[in-house]
Amino acid sequence: MKKQIIYQVDEKIALLIEKWRSWLQNERCYSPNTLDGYCRDLSDFFSFLQRKNNAVSDLKTLQETDIRTFRSYLSFRAGRNLSKTTIARNISTLKNFFRWLDDNDIVKNSALSIISSPKLPKTLPKALEIGETFKILKKAGNYSKNEWQGARDTAVFTLLYGCGLRISEALSLNFGDITRQSKMIRIRGKGNKERIVPLLPVVIDAIDEYVQNCPYHLKNGEPLFVGARGERLLPRIIQRQMQKIRIALGLPDSLTPHALRHSFATHLLAEGTDLRSIQELLGHSSLVTTQRYTDVQTETIKREYQKANLLED
Repeated sequence: MKKQIIYQVDEKIALLIEKWRSWLQNERCYSPNTLDGYCRDLSDFFSFLQRKNNAVSDLKTLQETDIRTFRSYLSFRAGRNLSKTTIARNISTLKNFFRWLDDNDIVKNSALSIISSPKLPKTLPKALEIGETFKILKKAGNYSKNEWQGARDTAVFTLLYGCGLRISEALSLNFGDITRQSKMIRIRGKGNKERIVPLLPVVIDAIDEYVQNCPYHLKNGEPLFVGARGERLLPRIIQRQMQKIRIALGLPDSLTPHALRHSFATHLLAEGTDLRSIQELLGHSSLVTTQRYTDVQTETIKREYQKANLLED
């Protein structure tokens, strides 16, 4: 169980933090994991200030936090042998929070604008081979406690791959958002950005199978995917199921439900779909983000070439 997040600040600032968190969740549509990471980062920053006898007692303290203090905090974090990725997220958290304060005319502090994030190593999206993907979809319902939960898990995994959704996007769907007559589905993703994604018949069939087996009376506007007690399904349940499948199939530890979204994009690219269309389907704000999948294709070609050389030897 994760440690409770505690902010060592006064009541007024604690209220502002809660408003910022709600904005990230409801307006920016951040995933639960990202929200948790940002909130823990901010809590850690305030704990650092407390230890330095610079407790955040009022808004004036936030306004007067200078570049030296921010750098001292980041130096402290780096001294704990944290990865560059974690340090980059720490900086992103602070910039996000102080920018929100600025945008809402609460606190003006430009000190953070001087700080730049560390250069991160280039990482490629972790996509699956087509054969591996279909093995996962076939196994998706085999590790559930009963038949209806197995049908539910199969429907979720099929939706993630068939529509290229983030897990938070799939689990936020309500009953009635997808019907047998649906040809498209409207998805609200990061940054509250909406996109339209085509629905394949196999996705609708999987969802129908789940709905027919679900013991709960699902109603329009209420959660589509539910847990054992009828509440909205949590991401960790699907993540746990993926872990079981990964172990059974001997797949890498890095395999998560998000790999199905990466596989969706990579396989479309391999079939000749243009990058701009993939960008729209994934809901990427920038084409640069989508272009990473061309690097995945290049790496695949390299591996196949190396295999061919080995066979010739």
